[in-house]
Amino acid sequence: MAEAREEHPAALVELVRRAVPGARLVEVEPLHPDTNDEAATTKGAGYGVPLKLVAEEPGGRRRCLVFHTASPDWFGHDRRADRATEMLLAYDTFGGIARHVPALDVGAVTRDGEGLVSLRDAGEFYMVTGWAEGHVYAEELRRVARTGEAQALDLAHASELARYLVELHRDKLDSPPRYVRALRDLLGSGEGIFGIVDGYPDDVPAAPRSRLRAIEQACLEWRWRLQDETARLSVMHGDFHPFNVVFDEREGLAVLDAARGCAGDPADDVTCMAINYVFFAVAAPHAWRTAFRGLWQRFWQSYLDESRDRRLLDVAAPFLAWRGLVVANPAWYPAVSADARDRVLTLIERTLSAPRFDPAFADEVFR
Repeated sequence: MAEAREEHPAALVELVRRAVPGARLVEVEPLHPDTNDEAATTKGAGYGVPLKLVAEEPGGRRRCLVFHTASPDWFGHDRRADRATEMLLAYDTFGGIARHVPALDVGAVTRDGEGLVSLRDAGEFYMVTGWAEGHVYAEELRRVARTGEAQALDLAHASELARYLVELHRDKLDSPPRYVRALRDLLGSGEGIFGIVDGYPDDVPAAPRSRLRAIEQACLEWRWRLQDETARLSVMHGDFHPFNVVFDEREGLAVLDAARGCAGDPADDVTCMAINYVFFAVAAPHAWRTAFRGLWQRFWQSYLDESRDRRLLDVAAPFLAWRGLVVANPAWYPAVSADARDRVLTLIERTLSAPRFDPAFADEVFR
C-alpha cells in the first residue's frame, strides 16, 4: 500500500526546491519561542513563529531548514519596512559569523499569502513615483531672501501650507506604541537628533561638541515629558520642508517624499516647515523684519487658529530642535555661516529651556 503524503503549502514546497535543489518537503513544524512554561526564564515573546522544514534529498538524506517571518510589534518592528530590514540584515550578516547557521534565501511573502518571492539575488532596492509639475517652495523663500519682500502670494502660500497640515493632522490614530516609537525615532534614529548630532564635524564654527551635547541632553529630557501625549498621534507627512512641497499654478500644492512611517505628533510637521522661515532669514538677516517674520507669524497663526491645537506649543520644543539641528548642520547645508548657525542654535536653546514655545522667540535671534 502506498504511503499517504501530507499536502504542504505550494510556496514552501517551491522554497525547499530552490534552497536544496532536488529535495522535497516532507514535514512542517511550528517552532514556538519556548516550550518550558514553568521556568522563571521562560521566553514569552519572539519576533514571529518560525517553521521547521524537513527536506528529503534524492538519496534519502534528510535536511532541516527554518522558515522565518517577522510579526509586527512595538520593539521597532511595527512598520513593514522594519521587518524587511530585519530579514535583509540577517541575510547579509549571518555568513560572517563563525559557526552560525547559514542564510540560504531571503524574500517576501506575496500579498495574498500564497507565494514567496526570492530576493536572494537582489542588490539595492528601488521605487518609482509620479512627477509633480511646478517649482519647489524653497525657490519662493530664496526669492524672498534676495528681495527682502513678501508678496501677497507668499503670505497666501504660508496659509495654504498650514491648512494642508491641519487637514492632514485631523486623522487621529489610536496607537500609543506608535507615538512612543515616533518619540524614540525623534531622538535615537540615524535620521533623528542623535544621528544629526553625530554628523557634525568636530570643528564646526559656533557648534562645538559641548554645545551640541547640551542640546541633545535637553532634548532627551523632553522625550520623557512627552511620553503621556499619546492621544496626539496623527497622520503626518514626516518630512514637510520647502524642498518637499511643490506649487503649480494649475495643480496647486503637491508634496513629495513622506517619511518616518507617516505617524507622529503634528508638531513634527509644523516645526519642520516653520524653522525654514528662520533658516532662510539667517542668511539674509535684513529680510527677517521686512518679510520672513510675517511669513513665520502667518504660518503659525494659520495653523493654530484652524487646528485649535494650542497644546502644540507645549510639545513643540524637541521637534523644532531636531529640525534646527538639521539646517545648521554643514553636512546638509555646507554654505551656512557661523553667524547663521549660531542664530539657529540659539533659537533651539531658547526653545528647549522654556516650558512652552512662543513663536516670538524667533525675534530674539534677530536683534
